[in-house]
This record gives sequence, C-alpha cells and structure tokens, in this order.
Amino acid sequence: MIITNKQFPNYKKYEIMYEGRPLSMEVGKLAELCNAAVLVKYGETTVLVTCTASARPKDGIDYFPLAVDFNEKLYAVGRIPGSFMRREGKPSLPAVLASRLIDRPMRPLFPSDLRNDVVIACEVLSVDRDCSPEITAMIGASAAVSISDVPFNGPIAGIVLGWDGEKFLFNPTAAEKETNRMTTTIAATHKKIVMIESEADQVPDDVMYEGIVQAHEHLQPVLDLIDRMVAEIGKPKFEYEHAAFDQALFDELTEKEFESMEFCMDTDDKNVREARVNDWVSMVEEKYGEEHPDMMQYMDEILYKLQKKVVKKWLLAGKRVDGRQMDEIRPLGAEVGVIPLVHGSGLFTRGQTQVLSIATLAPLSECQKLDTIWEETEKRFMHHYNMPPYSTGEARPSRSTGRREYGHGALVEKALECVIPEIEDFPYAIRVVSEVLSSNGSTSQGSVCGTTLALMDAGVPIKAPVAGISCGLIQDGDDFTTFIDIQGVEDFHGEMDFKVAGTKQGITAIQMDLKNDGLKHEIVKEAFAMTKEARFQILDDGLAGLHRRHARVLAAVDHARLADGRLAAGKERVVFRLLLRAGHAAVVGEHADDGQVVALADLKVVRVVRRGDLHHAGALFHIGVLVADDRDFDVHQRQDDVAAVQMRIARVVFVDGHGGIAQHRLRAGRRQFKLLARLLDGVEQVPEVTLLLLILHLRVGNGGLAAGTPVDYALAPVNESFIIKIDKNLFDSL
Repeated sequence: MIITNKQFPNYKKYEIMYEGRPLSMEVGKLAELCNAAVLVKYGETTVLVTCTASARPKDGIDYFPLAVDFNEKLYAVGRIPGSFMRREGKPSLPAVLASRLIDRPMRPLFPSDLRNDVVIACEVLSVDRDCSPEITAMIGASAAVSISDVPFNGPIAGIVLGWDGEKFLFNPTAAEKETNRMTTTIAATHKKIVMIESEADQVPDDVMYEGIVQAHEHLQPVLDLIDRMVAEIGKPKFEYEHAAFDQALFDELTEKEFESMEFCMDTDDKNVREARVNDWVSMVEEKYGEEHPDMMQYMDEILYKLQKKVVKKWLLAGKRVDGRQMDEIRPLGAEVGVIPLVHGSGLFTRGQTQVLSIATLAPLSECQKLDTIWEETEKRFMHHYNMPPYSTGEARPSRSTGRREYGHGALVEKALECVIPEIEDFPYAIRVVSEVLSSNGSTSQGSVCGTTLALMDAGVPIKAPVAGISCGLIQDGDDFTTFIDIQGVEDFHGEMDFKVAGTKQGITAIQMDLKNDGLKHEIVKEAFAMTKEARFQILDDGLAGLHRRHARVLAAVDHARLADGRLAAGKERVVFRLLLRAGHAAVVGEHADDGQVVALADLKVVRVVRRGDLHHAGALFHIGVLVADDRDFDVHQRQDDVAAVQMRIARVVFVDGHGGIAQHRLRAGRRQFKLLARLLDGVEQVPEVTLLLLILHLRVGNGGLAAGTPVDYALAPVNESFIIKIDKNLFDSL
C-alpha cells in the first residue's frame, strides 16, 4: 500500500489589518472543484465562501440566475440546535437577511445578459463577537467571484458603520456596540457606493451622510487586497452565450412606435397604463408579427427597454409618468381603528399604494425565541410583511413567504425598533402584520407609516412617530436626476430605490438598492436631503393629528394617581392605558359623584401565562369587574410544590363597549384564574358593592364564548386598593 501526503501547490494566503483586527484570505486548499473558493478569517470569525457557475446557460429565463446562500451552523458559536432533530433546518430570518445583504450589492455588477447559474455559498464556520460574520462573508464572496472565471465588474468590500453620539465606529466590537446608536452596513467599489443598509436610533441625517463618506475611505484597503489577489491568481473570465434578443425589431419599434408607447405610459393610474400596454402589444403583434414570427418570445424585454427609454427621457426632462413634480408626494391617507376587534389597526394610503397594518399585543411569554449564531435569543417586537398577488393585479395563487417579503418586514422592524417603549414601561410582546392591499411603489415605506398608525391605535406608547419615503434616480452619463416617492414604473425602470425611514429627530432605517454600478457621494447627499424634507412633510401632514391624539392618551396615563397619592407606574399604568384604549371609564362606589373618572382595583394583572380565549391584550377590550359573592363562596384544596393553596369561587361581570353585561363563573386562586366560561342567562346591572377591577379581554365568536375553555391567567395581589383618577374634561376630549 502506497500513501503519499496531499500537496497544495496553489495554496496562498493574503493578510492585512482591517480596523485593528487581522483579515486573511486563503485560497488553493479547500473546495478545489469550485470555480473559486476562499477561506476568510476576520479576527476569529471564519467563513468559507465558494463560487460555482454552470457550464451552460439555463434555457427559458429572462433574468440572471444568481443565488447567494449564507449558511449558519450553530457549531460556529458552540451550540447544538434546539430543534427536535438537533440539526439546522431552513435558514433563520437573520441568515436570509445576510444572504440579501451580499446579493444586493453584487448582482448589478454581473453582466445583465448572463444566463448561467451562479451560486455563491457562504459557510459560517466560527463566529467572533467582535467581527461581523456578514461582513466577513461579503468580503469573501467578492474575493471568490473576482478571482474566479465568472464575469464580474467588481470587486466590492463591506464595512459596518457605528456611532456612539460623539465619534464614528468602524466595524464596532462587542464592547463598542454597548454604546452604539446605529448599525449601518456599507458596500462599495473603489469609487462608488453600491449598497447601504442601516438600523439607527434617530441619528441626524448629516451625521449619517458624513459617516458613510468616511466608511467608504476605511474599506479601501480591502479592495486593494482583492485587486492584488486578482492580479496574482485571478482566472481569465469565461466567454458566455449572450441572451438572445431581436435588436433589429427593437430598433424598428423604437423608431416607429415610440410615440404610441409614450401615450401608454402617460397616466397616473396603473390599471389604465397596463390596459394601454396590453393593447399596444396586440397592435404590434398584428402589425409586425408576419415579418417577425418569433417576436413574442422577446416581447417582455422589448417592453422593458422601450418603457425605460420613455421614463428616462421624461425624467431627465423634468416630467414624471403621473405628472407630479420631482419633489411632490402622492396624495396621502391615514386612518386608525379601521378593523374591529383587533388590538390596533392603521390604514396608510399613498397614491395607489395602500397598506393595512394590524397590531397584536401579548404577554412577554409570547416573545419570539431565536436559535441563531447571533447574540439575540428572543425578539419582543415583531413585524411581518405580506404582499399577495392581488396587490399588483396578478391572477396567481399565493405561495410561501419569499426573501423579499422577509427583507421588507425586517426593514420596517428596524425602522420602528428604537421607538418601541422599554420593557419596564410596556411589558408586552408586540407583533404587527402589514398587509399590502395595493402596490404601486414603495410598499415597505408605506408599511412603516401603517405600522406607526397601528401601534398608536393599540395604545403602545411609542417614543415618536416614524415615517418612511423612497427616492429614485435616473442617470445619463454624469447627469442625474433624483425624485421623491417613486411609484412602481419609476422603481422598475429607474436606477435607484433609496428608502429612508425616521422621526423628526433623525433616521431610524435605510435600505438602498441599485440597478447600476454605484452612486457617487453627491447623489447620496442629495437623496438624504430630499428624503428628509419628504419625511417631515408626511409626519406633519399625514400622521401629526393622529399622533397628537395618541399623545393626549399617554398624557392622561401620566396623570393617573393611586389612592396614596403617588403616580401610577409600571403595570398600573398599563392597566389604565388599556382602559383608555378601550374607550371605557369605570365609575363606581362613593367616588362616582365627585366629577372624576375613577377605577378601584384590588388586583393587578401581571401577564397571561398561556394563550387561550382570554387575552390580556385581547380583541374586544371588555372591562371585567370581579364581584365578591358570598353565596357562591367555596373552598378547594390543591397540592402545590410547597403547600396547599386555598381557592374560591367568585363572579365576574364583563361590560362591553355596547353596554351589555354578561356574567361568567371564575375560579380564583392565588397564582392563577381559570375561566369556567359558563355564560349565565339574562343581563344584570353591575351590583352596588365594593368592586375589584380587572381588565379582561375576550375573543368572542359568533356563538359567544365557547363553554368549558380553560384559560390560565396570572395575577399578583395588591395590598390595598388603588384609585386611578383623571380629569373628566380631559377624558372627554380624547
């Protein structure tokens, strides 16, 4: 038997110091069957990145089939997956977002007519908390494609920009993240910025811009390193079969039918535009079909290129498809409370883009548990984005959530995260779902506004309202034009979708997507100026009135006092806020005639410990008044871990918003209440006895509350009654 040692003659290692930590890239040793493979180490974060391309183009497609996979493995952080099978399954949301973070800046730099499959796989092998695995993978992906034989107009490099309120932080460490106010990921070539993704805590626009400019300079050493790798070990780029296109037909249609296409595009109604385009296609097929029998296989690309010519011509001349000015926002509409029974709802409309956002509150036990390679183990505020086919007028069935929907949902989540109240002030899990009802551009930023409305309607004491807007771009050489509030056709045929969300104090989120090879700094600066002005206009004109009402509710809570004279705090404030949100006032006992709205309580809700038909922040906002009833008094014994616990039967009276009163049987224990859910016959008045206030929210179907549904409800006793008072005039003005 003959055994020899494996040799790696092509092995090379390249190293630099990047923001105070070693960055190395090794090639020629791992994954030898790929077009290229790079083992990237940044600090002790290690990612193996491979680039593989198919030998032949894929038939029957009109797009570049690029796939970027960020594969997280929990062994990278010394953990075993928590699933039943104890192995990784589908990618987590952060992994999907990391894949998009790498895909978005690289895709525009590949040839648009390349139809060969290209797969970039990023295998995360170890994670150093001081060094971002996303940035490490992005650098490795750029290096792998650049040294491979796949055509690519790179390289790019990435960096994370932070700010602690005084100075900028570049690729911040775990310790620096403690005081960091923003996490802005920037990808760039030597001369242009190709991607910006940011989550920030109301950072001023000028600070954000200055940081991006500086970050562009800080990532240059990585680009120089990749250039050196390409010069030393880069493969010649392969020749590929260009996607078929009938250029002669396109030139003929451009010459003879350009004006008729201009007529098709010249409307502010998407439905009218699409109907005209369909008629135009039928006309062209009838007129030119005999001479060009295979024209329909190229029609989608012909339409794209011809419409792009129209849009570009108009925008460079200062004309928009719907006739607006370059800095004009489409008509706005904002409503709250549009859906009954739910905890909060907001409908935001901007032109033909319409988003319905619905908020749900729940106990902290319903926070999302996370099992990923990142530090976070649970998520308290969740936002989910849905864009069904009917929103764009398409007749196709819905499928599972796509990467785009995950990305847009996460963008809205980032935009609102910094204004969500602290857990001490609002101890609830919060979920908002944005349903796109009609899509004609910038649905993600419409979801930002709709989510703000839904949160306010649900009584969540957000720190400030957040609005979002997008800015577009068209270029002709060195000349460029930016325009605000892009609609669908401008997004589709434009070169930039620069989305910025924020408050009056500053930016909370950015997402910039491009279809060109990058932006110069002057374009980024102008986009910031334009989106800031538009954001302020939406906050002033679209959301201001609703936020003022929301602020008055919160001010009422701020004046709520207990019997001992101190201001209500913590969960006492939450209980009172739910009272106000319900639109009810509990007027009881001898305090009813003193001109005050008074609520007496001997019990304080802590949280729901198990979801059921009874929800702490549930659908109908019923007020439950617990009434002691000696006739039904009973004692039961239950074995606890420590001692037996006495339990008693009491009666609960629920008063709904329509004045109806229904009684339920309640078994009350020291630690939990179990609803017996037996609806008694008849309607009675609230007894004139000492009342113990309890906020209970019922999810009631058409047939009433289902009998025999057990629901656990955790309660904490209060030693003495507390009184919440509010001036009646102020209450009436809410």
